[in-house]
Amino acid sequence: MRVWYNRTFSSVYAAIRLIREADTAGRFTIIHSNANRHTAAARLAHEFHGEPTGLEPAAYVDWCLEFCRKQRIDIFVPGREATTLAAHHARFLEAGTRVLSAATPQKLQLIHDKAGFYAETHLPQAPVAEFRRFEDLAGFDAAWTELRPRHTKLCIKPSRGIYGIGFAIVDEERSAAALLLGGVEYHIGYQDLRRGLGELGEFRTMLLMEYLEGSEYSVDCVGDQGRLVAAVARRKLAQAGSGQLIDMRPEIIEATTKLAADYGLNGIFNVQFREAAGKPRLLEINPRMSGGIGMACAAGPNLPWIALKGFADGFDMVAVPEVADGMRVAEIAEAVELP
Repeated sequence: MRVWYNRTFSSVYAAIRLIREADTAGRFTIIHSNANRHTAAARLAHEFHGEPTGLEPAAYVDWCLEFCRKQRIDIFVPGREATTLAAHHARFLEAGTRVLSAATPQKLQLIHDKAGFYAETHLPQAPVAEFRRFEDLAGFDAAWTELRPRHTKLCIKPSRGIYGIGFAIVDEERSAAALLLGGVEYHIGYQDLRRGLGELGEFRTMLLMEYLEGSEYSVDCVGDQGRLVAAVARRKLAQAGSGQLIDMRPEIIEATTKLAADYGLNGIFNVQFREAAGKPRLLEINPRMSGGIGMACAAGPNLPWIALKGFADGFDMVAVPEVADGMRVAEIAEAVELP
């Protein structure tokens, strides 16, 4: 069976490694494509192909469809343009290819828009942080006036974004220069922020939110059309170099189960939580593999293998190992030769 992972995040390297380790019968031929021929994942895939650059989404879908025809792809697991491709399952099926998407196009669009996602999500086990959206300085000032009396610390982040780009804790005491010279990351001075927002005029939708002070949890999951098949929860530890702790906290697993059902989640996805006053709060759903997928799998379940084999054969054919709750895990950098 020929399985294609197109251009995506660097976590695909760990996914391909884990699948090949589990596939002792050699049933799956893993194909990977990327515009960068030196990508590390090219070392592990059975076949590697280049990808075009500069294509608009519709043109990229057409290219993917032709690639599936030419390469006789049985299963396509998209990373690049995953939301767009989720709307074209029927076209690929006509070519003999099944597409593994994390959710419907409508649900994926909502998940990627945090303002809409927060407004739509009802999760008593881990409610979202209180937030307000803004697109200009007046909107920011109104949101600040409303939220600041209720919360000791606020933060900002874009409604659409990845990797925490654009996130900052708003510091009311120090300037941008003081923060820079003090080596304080992910903070911005309140007055500097207001001045900058005023200079920009209007901008993309941003969120002003209560800042959650507690521990962060990352839950790597496999879903089957809304049913949670497997989950591994990692708690990020405050002390540098101490790794992460596998912590199958019941209310977090319960909240993740509800999210999977509410959003019809499928294949591999990741959910982020953070504590406030000892209670977990929802941060986001990532409808893809997380960067820490390898650490999660060290605790038992081989999530990329479970997702692929379950999609190929049905999840009743897949054994899900017990999670080693309480295990401490870490990732260690390894030097490799690139193709």
